[in-house]
Amino acid sequence: MHGGGTGLRAGVPPKPSAHLVTVEQTFLQMTESPDDPGRTLPVRALVMRAHRPTASFYRYLYRAVGGPWQWTDRHRLSDDQLLEAVDHPDVHVLVLYLDGTPAGYAELDFRNAPDVHLVYFGLMPHAIGTGVGAAFLDRTVRAAWAEPGAGRLWLTTCSLDHPRALEVYEKAGFEAYRRIATERPDDAA
Repeated sequence: MHGGGTGLRAGVPPKPSAHLVTVEQTFLQMTESPDDPGRTLPVRALVMRAHRPTASFYRYLYRAVGGPWQWTDRHRLSDDQLLEAVDHPDVHVLVLYLDGTPAGYAELDFRNAPDVHLVYFGLMPHAIGTGVGAAFLDRTVRAAWAEPGAGRLWLTTCSLDHPRALEVYEKAGFEAYRRIATERPDDAA
């Protein structure tokens, strides 16, 4: 599940010979902080902010989480471009650890406050189905709202994400406000 990249390049038409696949994107938002006590992470789980993550560590997280879902946006970036995107005081990379091993990550971008963008969110394959995902999303949402000036938390998911991504976001309190369908080359073709 992610809150951002779909591998689409705005304004760049696909190659005519490429097999195309329709990707449906859903934009979701949350306009108020949750008022419930929240979900508790299992004892064997921990969320830590990666302050100033290296390009290699970020790429590891991005590939491990996004690989099964065809995340490609950040693959195109040089290390300098990647660090320009994530090594900023207003970009928070939260890493989920399960039994001491990275199990997922979230990226929150506060640079356009009061709008906070949940750019990426997801679990590594070994953590999917363990029950930790909803608690990690809850922790991520609460981290976004804990920052002064947050007024709206938003994300994008698409039909290439985990089949339950949209449902998980809606259960967490996000509401869809826009849907679009685009075509992109099928990486599997």
